[in-house]
Amino acid sequence: MSATKTFTDTPHDNTGTPDAAKTLERTPDRARALARDLAPRLAERAGAHDRTGSFPTEDFMDLRASGLLGLMTPARLGGFGAAFADYADVAASLARGAGATALIFNMHASVTGALAQTPDELIRQWGAPETGFAARDKALAAAAEGALYGVAMSERGTGSRLSRTATAYRRTDGGYRITGSKAFVSGAGHVDAYLVTARDPDAEEPCVSYFLVPAGEGVHVELTWDSLGMRATGSQDVHFDVEVGEEALLGGMEGMTLLLAQVMPQWLVASYAAVYGGVARAAVDAAGEQIRSRGLAALPAVRARLGRADAAVAAAELVVAETAARIDEAPGDPETNRWVWRAKLIAGDTASQVASSLLEAAGASATRRGNPLERLYRDARCGALQPATSDVCADWLGMAEIGDDPDDAEAARW
Repeated sequence: MSATKTFTDTPHDNTGTPDAAKTLERTPDRARALARDLAPRLAERAGAHDRTGSFPTEDFMDLRASGLLGLMTPARLGGFGAAFADYADVAASLARGAGATALIFNMHASVTGALAQTPDELIRQWGAPETGFAARDKALAAAAEGALYGVAMSERGTGSRLSRTATAYRRTDGGYRITGSKAFVSGAGHVDAYLVTARDPDAEEPCVSYFLVPAGEGVHVELTWDSLGMRATGSQDVHFDVEVGEEALLGGMEGMTLLLAQVMPQWLVASYAAVYGGVARAAVDAAGEQIRSRGLAALPAVRARLGRADAAVAAAELVVAETAARIDEAPGDPETNRWVWRAKLIAGDTASQVASSLLEAAGASATRRGNPLERLYRDARCGALQPATSDVCADWLGMAEIGDDPDDAEAARW
């Protein structure tokens, strides 16, 4: 899928075609409203994409037409200029429609959000050159015009532990040569560029850097994705043997990846929480409909399960909202980072537990393929498994609680 360079932020019909008669202001409030309006349309398509494991092309036509791919792009570059709290609300709304679409959107927002919201002064303190800011702004402006980004971070055998990255880069006369393979790359084959983590194999200490690698020659997608849940994310393996220019090194600085992961982990951790909070709420919605349509609403035990699920999801939503507010007010603060890990743990576990309980409450008919609750159960089960997993989050929080440094664990989290 290529970027739409003639992008216009306008209303659209059911095919995603812009209506040139009306032009809408790009504000965070408008972005929230657009996401809420899109959710029912995504929900109509979600079942078919889940059955076939197909990429939700029409969903991203709608997201492009709405301008939401520029959600995190600053207003000065043509975007909505959203804060993390705005992202969390948008992601949750999209997830109530289609969890897989929201998860792909999350990866895109993780790239653009990290680019837009990492403080300039922090990057300068780390020694980044001024040229890095121009490359950053170019990538963000492209997102506002419709470019879609994916994240190529996880690898087979090491998962998302950045310090164990095997994909390598070497300096060349014109930039860098990147070689290696990635797994679980959501949207693979459909994004315009990949955020690739790669290490300098000649460095004594782990030196992992971010590169924004355009799709095309030297990037090969291997069709490996056939999963339990989130089937429409198309999270294929991707192989890289590609040369990129110097501008592809994000921040213009090598070795920035591990620093960002430890200091400001929200786009690697808490951004998932917003998605799975939305999936959990969608499970409550679907279960309520199933219970009413099957005549189960007269059973107190069934109503009790639905009530407990509603309360648990509401609690998780409050944790995500508190976390998002703290990220916007004090990004990188130690207490903020504690909430980041709490949000991922609570949202992932809540989605899995609520969906499981509601599937039992709704009865055997809800387990049939094609039933929305059956799909949501499988999607929700992935929340605790995606990085950082629930066990990793809980261990991080446990170390922090006893006064140890959770980022200095024997088994590196990143």
